[in-house]
Amino acid sequence: MIEAEVHLSLHNFLRSQAGFPSWPHHLTMARLVARALRLGRSALIQVGAACGYQGRYRTSFVASALMWHGPVIIVAPEAVQQRLLRVEIPRLQQWLQVNKAIRTGEAWPGGEFQGLFLVTPETWLKAQLSSVPNFPSGIPTIIDGVDDLEDWVRPQLTVSLEAHDWEQLMLACPFQAEVIRSARAQLTHELFKHPANPYECYLISQAEEEILSHLYSALEISSLPDTWKRFAQQFQHRNENLSSSSPSSLLWATIARRQGLFSLHCVPIELGKILSPIWQRQPVVFIGSALEPETEAPLFRQRFGLEDDLTCLKFSSDNQTEAIQLYIPYQLPLPNTPEFRSAFIHKVLTLVCLSATAPGLTVVLVGDVPLKSQVGAILASEFGSRVQVEKTCLDENGILVSGWEFWREHQKVLPAPQLLVIATLPLPSLENPLVAGRVAHYKHLHQDWFRLYLLPIAMNELQRAIAPLREGKGIVALLDSRVIIRSYGAQVLAALSPLARINYLDPNLFSSVREEDSA
Repeated sequence: MIEAEVHLSLHNFLRSQAGFPSWPHHLTMARLVARALRLGRSALIQVGAACGYQGRYRTSFVASALMWHGPVIIVAPEAVQQRLLRVEIPRLQQWLQVNKAIRTGEAWPGGEFQGLFLVTPETWLKAQLSSVPNFPSGIPTIIDGVDDLEDWVRPQLTVSLEAHDWEQLMLACPFQAEVIRSARAQLTHELFKHPANPYECYLISQAEEEILSHLYSALEISSLPDTWKRFAQQFQHRNENLSSSSPSSLLWATIARRQGLFSLHCVPIELGKILSPIWQRQPVVFIGSALEPETEAPLFRQRFGLEDDLTCLKFSSDNQTEAIQLYIPYQLPLPNTPEFRSAFIHKVLTLVCLSATAPGLTVVLVGDVPLKSQVGAILASEFGSRVQVEKTCLDENGILVSGWEFWREHQKVLPAPQLLVIATLPLPSLENPLVAGRVAHYKHLHQDWFRLYLLPIAMNELQRAIAPLREGKGIVALLDSRVIIRSYGAQVLAALSPLARINYLDPNLFSSVREEDSA
């Protein structure tokens, strides 16, 4: 069987590679991927946040894909594709003596192609979601990095109306030009009455929705431009569900206040029913880092419509090499209190001063946009040009003040921090209208929106954020006392394990980091 062949070949390959980064689960993962290919049965694998950050696991699934006798599709972001093409695939091809064809692109090579086809998530999902998929069904598919699956899917399902679409609409419907202009003016007036927020986006109000409904009632849908037709389909489907339950889609506007322009967006809330047919067309191996605490990842599977007949595997962390030092202070004010801001800034200054003589990067993660700017300004007044707010050009002993999204996108091009200070748990903010809209959907269904939506996202984000410190032996300071006070704190700590708790601060903490680095 291919499982035994892959096991033996990969085992010999790993033994031959002097200095090759070790990972104790290479053979297990390779066998599981090979089994999924042989049986045509989908699988869900969680490799762990540290391993996901390093990407070591990719050797395992590439070996199985190369040794499989038929074609395999690998869905991965462009940066991962380049790593596979330049390092992983050539190295394994040479050892395995396999001359399998390797192709990349946006369309299936066609014919009797029996090689590996590498494609970006955006291209593959766009093809799968189209009415005429241009990828043949039945071809085993490996999707790498499914922690970001929702971020890949939602843009593909979002229909947007931009400023130029209104011009196209008036050209397509000249006899209704005055109605269109009036609707656009009314929407502009209503939308710009919303108070400014850091996200510059707003859920559509009832009055604004009625303006859109009135506009569509005056138009012949069949004669509209394609974008307006697709928007109409989602908009009307949303309204059909209003009487029976919650809206089936999110409808919101983004505003460019200086330009006086707005855009309208509509996207389905429930992704599972839309995606479920895709997974049934071919066996799929889903690979993520830290999707959920449970091996079976029930929330992830439900959210994305994954079938029950799925092989699930979650690899454990190495307690010896991946443990972090975690500092959580007691008696710090709760994040939603007025006292938190000053107490947090004072604690950040203390931590940065204590670590000032230790070599390496310091990162301060702040999700709150105004607080992030304030922290950056205060630290810059103390430490000068060492401090940068969301920039990658940093001194050797630089201090980076960043939001969660910036850190997630750039952490792989920056050195592992010796100190990571986290202001609060990365719970999606209810001040973000899109988050509020999804929470409202859970409430309509009488579901636990915190434990089903906010908490899983926060724990995944948190684990990925601290992954660079797993090997660097740096210190993580989590300044959110809810981890100690709230009942869900135990789940957060379990997700961050392996860890060593620190309950005090003194300069020796960072001197020990220096000694380990020099050793």
